[in-house]
Amino acid sequence: MSVQMEEKLNSKLLELLEGRQLSISGLSRELKARGIEEHRLVLTGYLRALRDLNILEETEVPPSKIYALPEKTAGSLSEKIRESRSQELQDPEEIYSIIRDQLLKINLDSRIPVGVYVISKLFERPCFRRELKLIGITQKHLEQYLEKPGLVCEVQDAHLKKARADITKIEIPPDDPAYEIHENREEIVRFANEVFAGLIRNRIDLEGLVAKSKQTTLLP
Repeated sequence: MSVQMEEKLNSKLLELLEGRQLSISGLSRELKARGIEEHRLVLTGYLRALRDLNILEETEVPPSKIYALPEKTAGSLSEKIRESRSQELQDPEEIYSIIRDQLLKINLDSRIPVGVYVISKLFERPCFRRELKLIGITQKHLEQYLEKPGLVCEVQDAHLKKARADITKIEIPPDDPAYEIHENREEIVRFANEVFAGLIRNRIDLEGLVAKSKQTTLLP
């Protein structure tokens, strides 16, 4: 592993574990979703090295090992993240990146309707295909979802002219279709609320309000 790759992996691991506890499988999956693929054995060895350096804490939850940041490290990292976040949102696509990270925590089949619901509620308009791409929904996944009856329907183009005109911070192709939810099911609303909560935690300093000891939850 090159020094540059090692620094990138180290930075991403610390970011993923900020305020969370994850297993090796959970970390591997989240790293892969962010474009970093490492063999499980390599990742395991790297995590153990960070443990030995007291950078990470390791907890046995048979049959898995759970990794977390020590409280002191977590506090320091939180401060650095807060300092950088005001600069991050200067990128108009950053809000979509935050939503994408939150969607990774829910099951794949629910991501499209939840993503459409979140964007529609947040921006008070239909969700464009370009925006679905920004939150991690591939064209193939979208097409497969729309092939069968579901909760998402395409909006008639006649209603989209004003919505397109109102969007100035990202480029929406003139022929880009848009989607909306035609039925608010309880499960979708519940998942969407989790995404909204994640957005709030990402943007607001909640230190001193959030419980420091959290129940350990393993990602499947």
